[in-house]
Amino acid sequence: MFYQVGVVVLAAAATLAEASFENNLAYGSPSKRHPGLAVPLAHIYKRQTGSLYTANEVNFTHGVASGDPYDTSVIIWTRLAPTADNVAAEIVPGGVVPIYSDPEAAQPSTKAACVEFKISTDQTFNNVADSGRAYTTSDVDYTVKFEAANLQPFTTYYYRFNVCGSSKTSPAGRTKTLPSKNQKVSRNVKLAVYSCSNYPEGYFNAYGNVVRKDSVDYVLHLGDYIYEYKADEVRKALPDRETYTLYDYRKRIATYRTDVDLLDSHSRFAWIPVWDDHEVANNAWRNGSSNSDGEVFRKRKQAAVRAYFEWMPLRQVDMDDSLRIWRSFSVGDLFDLLMLDTRQYDRDLTVLNGVAGIGGNSQEVEKLVDLQNRTIMGLKQEAWFYDQLRQSSSRGAAWRLVGNQVIFSRMTLGVFTDTPFNRDQWDGYLANRDRVYQTLADGKINNTVMLSGDSHAAWVSDLAWLGKKDYNEATGAGSFGVEFAGSAVTSKSPLSGVVPRWIADPISKLLINANPELQWQDLYYRGYFELDIGYEALSAQFFGIPDLKKRSGDEVLLARFLVRNGENRLARNPTVGGGVAYAGALKNGKVQ
Repeated sequence: MFYQVGVVVLAAAATLAEASFENNLAYGSPSKRHPGLAVPLAHIYKRQTGSLYTANEVNFTHGVASGDPYDTSVIIWTRLAPTADNVAAEIVPGGVVPIYSDPEAAQPSTKAACVEFKISTDQTFNNVADSGRAYTTSDVDYTVKFEAANLQPFTTYYYRFNVCGSSKTSPAGRTKTLPSKNQKVSRNVKLAVYSCSNYPEGYFNAYGNVVRKDSVDYVLHLGDYIYEYKADEVRKALPDRETYTLYDYRKRIATYRTDVDLLDSHSRFAWIPVWDDHEVANNAWRNGSSNSDGEVFRKRKQAAVRAYFEWMPLRQVDMDDSLRIWRSFSVGDLFDLLMLDTRQYDRDLTVLNGVAGIGGNSQEVEKLVDLQNRTIMGLKQEAWFYDQLRQSSSRGAAWRLVGNQVIFSRMTLGVFTDTPFNRDQWDGYLANRDRVYQTLADGKINNTVMLSGDSHAAWVSDLAWLGKKDYNEATGAGSFGVEFAGSAVTSKSPLSGVVPRWIADPISKLLINANPELQWQDLYYRGYFELDIGYEALSAQFFGIPDLKKRSGDEVLLARFLVRNGENRLARNPTVGGGVAYAGALKNGKVQ
């Protein structure tokens, strides 16, 4: 929400009248329900002296980015970082977010930076589709977000920024709009899907490899874009402490945005991101996290969301609820993409410490898992989700893709007990999962594909409503869809940082034997997966990164899978179960 202020800037500030603060979407609030998270422009105007940073005083240190594409517009982003490293203050008088003071945070600067953008269908910027100008200040960490409009559907565009009145330009970015909602898509659409990028635990080669291959149209990030805790392994993320304040979260994201491969990915593809828990704090739920609750957690979450909104190329799209990020995208009549928030929005108590009923509050959670009103999404998001699924099916979209943070399918070790081992995922919210299956069953909704992250391991499953509907694990009959769950960009799995592959693979074999719906599993590799989506079929390829300790383009193809339109299961063939695998363990098939 922007505060419209009719302020006449005096002669000393005449240059400020040439552009608008309102054009910079970073000043807005991530939520219409929380106008206090917007930066009050009345205060900004009052404080300005008319002094602007010169081109020599700012740099495009953190590159460019685009995201949340629609058919006729896209969000584009940059940051004009002052060479003096003047970091935005945590507390702006009159208040952006009332976060605890921090001696490292600079006071708000009285100077503004002016930035212009152009977006064109050609790399020489001779065919400009839209352009604009805006200011940025320390109040939004010198970030700039525009909505580039007047664009054509499913079209590649190039964009760049420059410091107003100068020839100092940013690197050029590339982006792509979506097909119009009811458009017949002329070719398959390709996505790269990521989660869990921990800067201290390695280089972001997974981001860079897709740039090097130029193999997709868009990038989905399912969360844990940053990690909040202090760590110093392969490299150090600033600030050198766990993040609690607005300054902390801004500085942490800024550190991540120095990784060359992450910068390249942002500059070459339109991103559609959603947060997980570590964008705020570990195992966050409605009222707290593993190590914060009450007022401390509330302020911490406000700071984290404010920084995320400033730095990520996403919109405020119908965010008329409490810090909502769940939203949807229609990609022609090929597929609808529903991006959920199963961690931060309104979920009930989770396991904060301990696992599988052992330690921490895990025994308390174990007593709650069967409650019929228990929810991982919040009831308002649930109602929206089920309605979106029904609408997508009714309008005739070929596929329904669901971006989801945590593993949806049941997962048990099958050793001594069938109790699921991680109640922090959908296995801790059984009634909510049943309601999803019931919606799919009642609406006869086909071609639903869950895309999941968080676990730091790779899992591919049929969506089997075990105990409620018959399911044949050999043929896939009775399945309601498919789940593709990717590994981490860098974050360690419980095993891969400790044990070699010759131990990890047998454990994967144990897991696929213990879980009827689980068709392939890999614990060893970090990586990502790509989707190739057509009207007749959807395919997935999983890739592993051999070495995270150095920047490299090396990767290993781990597995391939196919889902045919209308079959609601992984495709089988006479010799291999649900696909072809080169690592981990494959049900009814041999790892090649």
